Amino acid sequence: MPDGDVETMDKGGQRVNRVIGEPELSESFSSRDEAIAAGRTLAEELGTVHTVRESVPTGDITDQGEG
Repeated sequence: MPDGDVETMDKGGQRVNRVIGEPELSESFSSRDEAIAAGRTLAEELGTVHTVRESVPTGDITDQGEG
């Protein structure tokens, strides 16, 4: 990926928007939809490409729920 491109990915249960070559612009979000919308907007502002990387299921339970 070229510098400046924005990548939305899962990182330890949080969604992260990573800006290639510019880590100071990276952000994390608790919601997938929020991260994707913010990543798309950031890429438009930077004039770059936004890519969403889907996480690979690991079989780990990350949401225990209540009960």
